[in-house]
Amino acid sequence: MTRLDNYFEQLKGKRVLVLGVGVSNRPLVRLLLRYGIDVTCCDKTPREKLDAEVLDLEAAGAKLHLGENYLEDLEGDVVFRTPGLHPDTPQIKALREAGAVITSEMEAFFQVCPCEIIAVTGSDGKTTTSTLISELLKKQGYRVWLGGNIGTPLLDKADEMAPTDQVVLELSSFQLMYFPYSPHVAVITNLAPNHLDIHKDMQEYIEAKENLYRHQGPEDRLILNLDNAITHSFAPKARARVEEFSRRGIPAQGVFFRDGAIRRTETPDEILLAQSDILIPGLHNVENYMAAILAVGDRVSDENIRAVARTFGGVEHRIELVRVKDGVRFYNDSIASSPSRTTAGLRSFTQKVILIAGGYDKHVPFEPLGPEIVAHVKTLVLTGATAPKIEAAVLAAPEYAPGRPEILHEEDFYEAVRLAARVAQPGDVVILSPAGPAFDKFKNFMVRGKEFKKTVMEL
Repeated sequence: MTRLDNYFEQLKGKRVLVLGVGVSNRPLVRLLLRYGIDVTCCDKTPREKLDAEVLDLEAAGAKLHLGENYLEDLEGDVVFRTPGLHPDTPQIKALREAGAVITSEMEAFFQVCPCEIIAVTGSDGKTTTSTLISELLKKQGYRVWLGGNIGTPLLDKADEMAPTDQVVLELSSFQLMYFPYSPHVAVITNLAPNHLDIHKDMQEYIEAKENLYRHQGPEDRLILNLDNAITHSFAPKARARVEEFSRRGIPAQGVFFRDGAIRRTETPDEILLAQSDILIPGLHNVENYMAAILAVGDRVSDENIRAVARTFGGVEHRIELVRVKDGVRFYNDSIASSPSRTTAGLRSFTQKVILIAGGYDKHVPFEPLGPEIVAHVKTLVLTGATAPKIEAAVLAAPEYAPGRPEILHEEDFYEAVRLAARVAQPGDVVILSPAGPAFDKFKNFMVRGKEFKKTVMEL
């Protein structure tokens, strides 16, 4: 029997609840049904709005518990929690107190995965860093499985994995809350206030991220950002070997950036990777490369690192060049759902840009973003729920002067894009970098980015 078989065999005869039937939990439900396990899927979506895939799960034997009260009147022995549902939700606490085991699809994967896991978390840069690690390993010839918060569940693929394969996971703070496992290589890109609409405070957010390395041993490795005070503070607490990356200093062990190039601490005079060889723009992507280089360690040659850097064009919705029209470059940075992420996007350009910003309010401070907008933006087009807060941060910035930047408001997202295009002159850069999630207008940042690109292509 495989590890996957063993895991699901021990669930037989138990009542299993799956809370949330989104993308990550659907393969889990199919596996539970395949092993003949009694499974009830609980989801807030009413029956009339369910998609065909969920109804197919019902036809295959899953019970459905739907609607606004989907967490009420539940009884079960094992509960798989969806990442977006806080573990301390009263109904989940009640299930735990009644003796139920609270787990998740990702916890199950850590138990059944037969090969080494490299996992990445942080406030910004998770997806690009995870993708870079995957690309570097693939270039070296490894068989790589990339998944997690990046959108691809891997639990149902575990039986296809060999011990010599490599798994790369992007993990969110929601997935890491109360998480009892750690990967062989843990990468924490940076930490700044984020998701405070879900987490009760910043401390809870930080503690969730710390679970990525909390269960490591001396044979494991922890990759940290030396320049970020929060991540650097983890180093003394780690049991794993710590390696750090830095743009501003030289770590005791790791890589750093000096004179336009990434270098190793052991060979500081040798250029490992020049910034001019990195196709994707911005110093934040230099940081992403440093994190990825440390994560792969000596498994990837310097030659292959440089080869990937020269050809990797980035991940969709992350400072993605959409179009050049009439001399104006349009960039899609819809992934920028926090002020720190927008700051990184703005700093990627050597000229002042036309910025489209505003989104769902997740109660993070915008004050640090104000001076960045003043320094890097010529025209600010605001749309969405956080528009007033962003404007207030700009007006309060010490260097702000009337008209620098020019501030325009347009509630309609599509009209905001067209407005930015109208005020642009040849040579300008227009960038969608909202500094907030998309939920005020769209299902997620991917839909927002695709709608931006569609609107730009229709200009």
